[in-house]
Amino acid sequence: MTRSPPAIEPSKVPRHVAVIMDGNGRWAKQRTRPRAFGHRAGVGAARRIVRACHLHGVEVLTLFAFSQENWQRPPTEVSLLMQLFVRTLSREVNSLHKNGVRIRFIGDHGDFPESLTRLMADAEALTAGNTGLTLVVAAGYGGQWDIANAARSLCAEGQAITPESLESRLVLPQLPHPDLLIRTGGEKRLSNFLLWQLAYTELLFVDTLWPDFDDAEFERALEWYGSRQRRFGRVPEGV
Repeated sequence: MTRSPPAIEPSKVPRHVAVIMDGNGRWAKQRTRPRAFGHRAGVGAARRIVRACHLHGVEVLTLFAFSQENWQRPPTEVSLLMQLFVRTLSREVNSLHKNGVRIRFIGDHGDFPESLTRLMADAEALTAGNTGLTLVVAAGYGGQWDIANAARSLCAEGQAITPESLESRLVLPQLPHPDLLIRTGGEKRLSNFLLWQLAYTELLFVDTLWPDFDDAEFERALEWYGSRQRRFGRVPEGV
């Protein structure tokens, strides 16, 4: 993480970027290779965007790695994804820690292999004191699950359900909401990702398949974000 980034006005850099990493399977199909080939290539794209966020001063990066709906994929593909998570985390955690990255995992991990949940817990503990980029990995995550869990927690304690109280029980209460969501692969939907937190997020859908998403694509996304006028329901100044 030593390359100098292009000059982008710091005030126009989003604090929190969220990414739906879509297109691994189609990328592999275009090359007449198995889906596993695309998933492995997608790890390289994830590594690039972590580095780019670090260089541009983004505070939080949330990657949608595995949804609750992904359990419905063929068992062989799910097994391969679990193995890929284990290998990637084992290989990358020390480098991320060295560069001051704090790692957090969100989602329901009850059905994950014990080897993976142990690695996740160890990675969070190792990097807990880091103050650089916060990397949030959404795995076994669903936005509806997140909101339902928050409401269930409040009801169990006899607490009133308000926007503020619900917010406090979601999986990312201490972090700013995403300023920019990028979804690769050409689809234009949220796929049950951070449904509460994306209420006022700028949404960018790009056709590029995730393994091909590179530094130039990310910089174009930042430039697009910098051109947006974020009003949060208010009337623009001067109108």
